[in-house]
Amino acid sequence: MAPLRNRAEQYFATLAALIGSAEVTDRANRPISIEDAFDRVTKSAHAAHDGGRKLMFVGNGGSAGIASHLAIDFSKNGGIRAMAFNDPAALTCLGNDLGYENVFGKQLDLHAQAGDLLIAISSSGRSPNILNGVAVARQRGCEIVTFSGFADSNPLRSTGDVNFYVRSHVYGFVEVAHLSICHCLLDLDGGWSQELTS
Repeated sequence: MAPLRNRAEQYFATLAALIGSAEVTDRANRPISIEDAFDRVTKSAHAAHDGGRKLMFVGNGGSAGIASHLAIDFSKNGGIRAMAFNDPAALTCLGNDLGYENVFGKQLDLHAQAGDLLIAISSSGRSPNILNGVAVARQRGCEIVTFSGFADSNPLRSTGDVNFYVRSHVYGFVEVAHLSICHCLLDLDGGWSQELTS
């Protein structure tokens, strides 16, 4: 077995390559450049905020952590109204009463407005509660951005106006790539450049 340092370096090199090669498509499943994708998402986020609307984040497990993390950062650091639908009482209440597949759909039914932007995060792209949430958001007239991985034919990947896809079946790689892309969107929009130029 290779020394730990070599394996760690290989791990980080693989992660960097996956982030750098993330694929993006539009709602018609046409490839779009990362630059175009970032421009579209940034404009949609600002349009939602400027129009009195909001960003909404949904995800399960590690993706729920990303959702909560980014909702706070977009609000605090980005000055953009944002929220995540991960409150434990809401999830357990709605899961118990309506089934776990409906925990996000019901919250979006209650809170989503036309002009909002939904960020839906699922490593597998197959989580029924995420897919149901996206369907409700679409009915409500929301813009939708998705983050997925695993199989390139996963159903979430074809539901967003902008769809980010990381070509890996390793949860850690997919989750860290999703978080990194989201942070890049936020940090570059905020004019962050100190570390890039120093």
